[in-house]
Amino acid sequence: MARIKDTPSSLVADWKTLHRVFIRPEDESSRETLVKYMEQILFGLHDFLNQHVGVTEEISLIKLAEEYTDTEINKDPQKKLADVIKDIIDEIAPRAVNVASPYFVGHMTSAIPFFMVHLKAITAALNQNVIKLETSKVLSVLEKQILAKMHRMIFDFNEPFYLEHVQNTETSLGVFTTGGTTANLTALWVARNKSFPPKGNFESLEKNGFFEAMTAHDLERTVVLVSKRGHYSLRKAGGILGFGNQNVIPIDVDDNRSIDLIKLESKIQELQATGRTKIIAIIGIAGATETGIIDPLPKLADICEARGIHFHVDAAWGGPVLLSEKYRHLLKGIERADSVTIDCHKQFYMPMTAGMVYFKDPKAMDHIVYHSSYVNRPGSVDLGIKTLEGSREANSLILDSALKIMGSKGYALMIDHGIETALHFSKMIRQRRLFQLITTPQLNILTYRVVPLDMQEKLKTTDQKERQRLDAILDDINIKIQRLQREAGKSFVSRTRLKYSPTDDHNIVVLRSVIMNPMTSVEILEDILDEQETIFHDLMTS
Repeated sequence: MARIKDTPSSLVADWKTLHRVFIRPEDESSRETLVKYMEQILFGLHDFLNQHVGVTEEISLIKLAEEYTDTEINKDPQKKLADVIKDIIDEIAPRAVNVASPYFVGHMTSAIPFFMVHLKAITAALNQNVIKLETSKVLSVLEKQILAKMHRMIFDFNEPFYLEHVQNTETSLGVFTTGGTTANLTALWVARNKSFPPKGNFESLEKNGFFEAMTAHDLERTVVLVSKRGHYSLRKAGGILGFGNQNVIPIDVDDNRSIDLIKLESKIQELQATGRTKIIAIIGIAGATETGIIDPLPKLADICEARGIHFHVDAAWGGPVLLSEKYRHLLKGIERADSVTIDCHKQFYMPMTAGMVYFKDPKAMDHIVYHSSYVNRPGSVDLGIKTLEGSREANSLILDSALKIMGSKGYALMIDHGIETALHFSKMIRQRRLFQLITTPQLNILTYRVVPLDMQEKLKTTDQKERQRLDAILDDINIKIQRLQREAGKSFVSRTRLKYSPTDDHNIVVLRSVIMNPMTSVEILEDILDEQETIFHDLMTS
């Protein structure tokens, strides 16, 4: 039970104050404060954030944690709305991370267009729950429409197909989810159940469970195959769906850092040799989290079609590139997938949290139908019948409105900027003698590291053992540079570990940049590299 703190307060929780707080600000002063700050946030979001937050305030997490140790709930109200808002602006915002800063180029979370805040506020105010028609009405209808638009962007079927399915209560072209993790989980949930059709007394895996499914189909093992660059959500899915995360089998990457097709074919033959292993799905990546690399989707589609294996494409990052006439060819083959994941809160620039998953077959999601007597009844048009989540906000309203405001061309401008700026950044890195480019960007993500000149020469001629020793020294240097730059709070790149080449037996630490913010310029990237060089020289002389 939560502990309640009974401390003296001029504010009292009673029906009179509750009524006032519930429907409007407490007083005129609170209203003026709310309007003052909300006007800044709603209409000058980026200026507001850059004024109040750099990338983040220079303060250690240990010191922050020491200030947040009160674990009791106050019995009466502690503060008025005006004071709470002021505290957020003065104390929370400067210590948060300003993902809107054009100097924040380290993660797949970035600035959002100012109008997204308006749309999020309206969605919250409407508070529609699209689990059920009775709690959403037109929002359920609108969601099916925007799902059809996205499905058409991916699969591009003909007009009669979409007229048949856009508002069809018996079929589903896809669903909104809370993010890429639940979207991938939903796709593999469908793929798993589809892999075990009725046989004898066995009706379905969903009803009878895994043991009966494996027994009925005379199987010992079920697996999913994906490149080593696959997102960790796929391993989560293995655990949740019961076939085990060790059976989400990573396939080595080739010299391009995409899935090695030769090793994939070899692994398939090995697994299918006895006839007692079921490959639930093969996953192609369209924009790897660490490198932005796209797998050879057409060839993966060929492999899956030839063997009757579910082909899922994790395009959580790269999916919106389909809106770019200039670069959509990079995702050629995605239209042959059985299912596709796309995140809205990545390159659709929506607020957290929103993802989507789409299925080529409008009946595919029948494999995961659930009904209830009070909600999602059989024969109803409730969207929650075929979703992992229960209650869910109407993110479809935000995406639909954003597409109307931006158009595909508007989104394409931001996507093209990210890809082209990342390419320019890679050229800048090559031109600076202190840096070594690790992955050339295919989309708008790249990796590199700091390597002193004397070590660059040694790495060219040394053997594997000595190179591993030198790489360990470089790992320490790059970790310190990344951490010190982050803690300084002016700019931010992330870091990860990759093999320098596919034949290496060890990973190296690399700096990772995601060029997503349309305000990130070449000049800003020069500043970031300058700062890293300065940090390096300070480390060497300290």
